[in-house]
Amino acid sequence: MFATMATVYVSLRRWTDAENRVYLIEELDKRNGQGQSAISVDETLKIINCREQQKKLSELEMDLAAARQEGFVPKHLSKNDGIHSKKKILGVIGIITTFGRKKNRDAIRKAWMPTGAAVEKLADEKGIIVRFVIGRSANRGDSLDREIDNENSHTNDFIILDGQVEAPEEHPKKMKSFFVHAVENWDAEFYAKVNDDVYVNIDALGAMLTSHLDKPRVYIGCMKSGEVLSEPYFRHASGEMYVMSRALAQFIWINKSILRTYAHDDVSAGSWFIGLDVKYIDEGKFCCTSSSSGPQGLPFHAMIPFSSGGFLLK
Repeated sequence: MFATMATVYVSLRRWTDAENRVYLIEELDKRNGQGQSAISVDETLKIINCREQQKKLSELEMDLAAARQEGFVPKHLSKNDGIHSKKKILGVIGIITTFGRKKNRDAIRKAWMPTGAAVEKLADEKGIIVRFVIGRSANRGDSLDREIDNENSHTNDFIILDGQVEAPEEHPKKMKSFFVHAVENWDAEFYAKVNDDVYVNIDALGAMLTSHLDKPRVYIGCMKSGEVLSEPYFRHASGEMYVMSRALAQFIWINKSILRTYAHDDVSAGSWFIGLDVKYIDEGKFCCTSSSSGPQGLPFHAMIPFSSGGFLLK
């Protein structure tokens, strides 16, 4: 198996290199024939870079095909055996929470997240899955874990990442684990991460996501770029909430073992998409402008003011 893959890889690389040479020769002939100067170094590098990106995508497709042959497929595919659910899943929303935040979770359940039978109704009618996301205590099985297990036994609205330690410094890894888990369990058009102090208008979010269905690799959020301590940093979505399309979430799933995480989850996610053919959507409605007290007097980030004193993504 490995020998076959190696042969294919070498053949593909030789074919790509040959294709690059042919392309450059043709470009030189065109320019010489038109009386233009030879192709510049910068242009040459751009052409090679484009070809390299195409090669990487081809290699990823080969890796995915090989993984499927070896039985490494997302759970939602193996469970369905090719039979699709009644309603195509539009989006999976992971609400990142932690220990000691039950009041926030209850406020979200009261404000915008359905509970009980309404959870399945939301999935069936609008194609949206919403779950709280949490890891496990460093002292596995302690009172913190038991409190979450007890809460989940009543609400059944958690993704509990058994292999992920719940700690502030582990937050970026936890975010990556969420996307991996979501891809393995649901075949959705979009995957979203949101903090547990943000209100979301499900209908407005669903409409916004539907408007981007024609974009295969889209990354949506309140985009940030500029300088930090006089050093430039790359464009990425602010961490309060961001959304990525299926192809990007699958990219994370495929490369989970090699994707590096940094101090912040939003910076980590943005770094993974550098060099990929990604459509960046700077969505102003995802930008926090202020904060105010939501239900039970809890501070919630503001997307835009909500009449009840909390805040709503509209």
